[in-house]
Amino acid sequence: MGYRPIFYLCQLFVEFMPAQEKNLHAILEPGVNALGYELLGVKFYRDHKPSLLRLYIDHEKGIGVDDCAAVSQQVSGTLEVEDCIREHYNLEVSSPGLDRPLFSAEHFQRFSGEQVKLQMLTPIEGRRNYRGQLIGMRDADVLVVIDGVEQALPLAQIAMARLIP
Repeated sequence: MGYRPIFYLCQLFVEFMPAQEKNLHAILEPGVNALGYELLGVKFYRDHKPSLLRLYIDHEKGIGVDDCAAVSQQVSGTLEVEDCIREHYNLEVSSPGLDRPLFSAEHFQRFSGEQVKLQMLTPIEGRRNYRGQLIGMRDADVLVVIDGVEQALPLAQIAMARLIP
C-alpha cells in the first residue's frame, strides 16, 4: 500500500472533528439557552497547544464581556461534570462578530442575500475556497452565487463559512 502524505492524515483528522463538535454542542446548548443566549456553534482546535474550545454565542441585544464570562462559568461546570474532554484545553467564549461564522442549515437560510466565504473539507472540482452571495439552502446543499453562477455546495463538506462584512 505504501506511505500516505502527511496532509492526508490531517484531512482524515478534520473529517472526524465535526462529530465531536456536534456532541459538545448538544451537551452545552441547554445550559447556554437557560442563561438566555443562543449557542451558535462550537469549534474544537487540537492543533493549538493546549487545545482550544471556542464557543460562539449570540443574544438579540448583543454580546458583551459579562455575557461571555457568565456563559464561560456555566459551560465550565457542565464540561467538568460531563468529562467529555479528557485533555488540557482553554475555553474561549466569543460573540460572532462582523464576520459571523455560519454553522447550521438554519444559519445559511437566515443570512441569505449576504456575501459569504466558504472553505470546503475537500476540493470540489479542484477548488476548496469560495466567495459569493449566499442564496440559502436546498436539501443538504448550501446555494451560493459565485461569479454569476449558482453553485450547490454540500453542507456536510463545509469546513468553515463566514459572512463577509
